[in-house]
Amino acid sequence: MSGSAPPGDVPGQAHRQNVQPTSMSGWVGWIAFAGVMMLMVGMFHVIEGLLALFREEYYVVGNKGLTVHVDWSTWGWTHLLGGILIMFAGIGLFAGKVWARTVAVILAVISAVISIGFMSAYPIWGAIMVGLDVVIIWALVVHGDELKQ
Repeated sequence: MSGSAPPGDVPGQAHRQNVQPTSMSGWVGWIAFAGVMMLMVGMFHVIEGLLALFREEYYVVGNKGLTVHVDWSTWGWTHLLGGILIMFAGIGLFAGKVWARTVAVILAVISAVISIGFMSAYPIWGAIMVGLDVVIIWALVVHGDELKQ
């Protein structure tokens, strides 16, 4: 308790010990955001798929008015299975897996294309889905290496 500081220390300033450098930056939040968005987009696709399978009268147009002329069952299963895959990729993003980033970008592109093909059923909702997919792709491509494992 002599009051003297160790050599090289400035009296009155905090002394940091055992500080480990990290390669993560503030952009890690964008990857977490992309993961949450993947979970949301996946859930939205699952809901769309279930509606197409069980309540096709919910949609604005009949299956003949869609951009891609297939029956509602095909659309329903496409959305349902795609949504489940998108949610799994979102979970993989939280684990920081490289494969999850790659799969997430590919699935977001496919999701955007499917949403464009489904846009005549619900135009505004389709545009929202495409916008979410673009934000996911941007976050993963620009900042994807922040959570590398």
